[in-house]
Amino acid sequence: MCKTDKFLYHRKLWEMKVRLLGETKVEKLRNSFVSRSRMSLWMIRAVTILLLWSCFVHLMALGEMWGPRLFKGWPSCFSQHDLSTVEEMGSLPAKISLPPKRVYQNNGYLMVSCNGGLNQMRAAICDMVTVARFMNVTLIVPELDKTSFWNDPSEFKDIFDVDHFITSLRDEVRILKELPPRLKKRVELGMHHEMPPISWSNMSYYQNQILPLVKKHKVLHLNKTDSRLANNGLPVEVQKLRCRVNFNGLKFTPQIEELGRRVVNILREKGPFLVLHLRYEMDMLAFSGCSHGCNPEEEEELTRMRYAYPWWKEKVINSEVKRKEGLCPLTPEETALTLTALGIDRNVQLYIAAGEIYGGERRMKALTDAFPNVVRKETLLDSSDLDFCRNHSSQMAALDYLVAVESDIFVPTNDGNMARVVEGHRRFLGFKKTIQLNRKFLVKLIDEYTEGLLTWDVFSSMVKAFHSTRMGSPKRRLVIPNKPKEEDYFYANPQECLQLLDEPLRVI
Repeated sequence: MCKTDKFLYHRKLWEMKVRLLGETKVEKLRNSFVSRSRMSLWMIRAVTILLLWSCFVHLMALGEMWGPRLFKGWPSCFSQHDLSTVEEMGSLPAKISLPPKRVYQNNGYLMVSCNGGLNQMRAAICDMVTVARFMNVTLIVPELDKTSFWNDPSEFKDIFDVDHFITSLRDEVRILKELPPRLKKRVELGMHHEMPPISWSNMSYYQNQILPLVKKHKVLHLNKTDSRLANNGLPVEVQKLRCRVNFNGLKFTPQIEELGRRVVNILREKGPFLVLHLRYEMDMLAFSGCSHGCNPEEEEELTRMRYAYPWWKEKVINSEVKRKEGLCPLTPEETALTLTALGIDRNVQLYIAAGEIYGGERRMKALTDAFPNVVRKETLLDSSDLDFCRNHSSQMAALDYLVAVESDIFVPTNDGNMARVVEGHRRFLGFKKTIQLNRKFLVKLIDEYTEGLLTWDVFSSMVKAFHSTRMGSPKRRLVIPNKPKEEDYFYANPQECLQLLDEPLRVI
């Protein structure tokens, strides 16, 4: 082959190699570009899905808040099965956002021992949290009464959700389960100050007389807490904190809350229900000296009990005089007449929120004859359901409290602590119907009816007319200067925390 031919041959061979090499690079570049394009497309899709999911979550959260106004009218794109699945997912425990801790100079430690029944202690706890907040001290989880008539050994943690109590209020006051070890040792050695605060006091009393004692002794123990804060004349922020503790800070234990929901659901499945706080237990009758309708043996038994408790100061009591003054709880017989006169449907479920009724079935007969659907927690639940709270009166009362707050109608036959605290809670929940019976008016009318001086129609119309404005509707608290026991109780009508009808809409 000549040189020219060789040269042309090698040149063509070289060009072919260059072309092949170029195509390979182009192919790599093309593949690289396609791979990157696919990667970018995948990233765009992923980001889009995340954004859509975030929007969906936020819209669902808004739906919880504005449900009736935002989502409830929309056509559903879920089947019933899908909805139940979503509900199950929603029931999973969610991470709760805690309020930030309030930072303040701690002036010392406040220990409190509550006295009385559950609802007297509940109100006292709200007061003591408020006092601690405005004295800038650290509150130790309150000790509950274990020495009263009920002899209930329950601790705070047995009735209330103690962790929720501490964390939900941490933006207001520091609460500890117990004193720091060094101070706990001092208390065990008696190196602290103990006293009962003055009843119905205002905040200046705690600032000017109690706070200096806390600063001096580092630990102050208040050994009485019932009604130690005034009903009126307090700053609005003080009153609102009392409400916040009562309606938000104090939750019952999950076990009690769950059992309460179960009782309410059982009742709701059968229709409306009325909760009757029939305060006709032996301790109430012995303490008050009210024995109307009791036989001589029962009257003697109640008198013996009254003398057996030295802290029950009133011993000689005229039962009939007290009854005519409206200072006795209505008897089951009087209650049956009153509810019938008010026009309560005889077929309504009547839930008895009370302990053992004195006189048993004999005294309950008039009520069960008038309202055959009388039920109690003991008849609605299996015996084993109540095992954890049996012989623990405060835990039993907590269960009744939950049912009473949720009822369609609440009727107390006495104006004790449960009656008043539940009334206030129902006002807070939207002025739910609570019939506030005037016992002085009723016993006079009942006596006239039973003596034949009034016909049934006249009796019934008078009962209805008198109580038409006593159904738990909005009203101002009655203030009686220097007579706190006679004026309206703060926790029965916490008006500073309520939306009254004659006021513009505001956020509480």
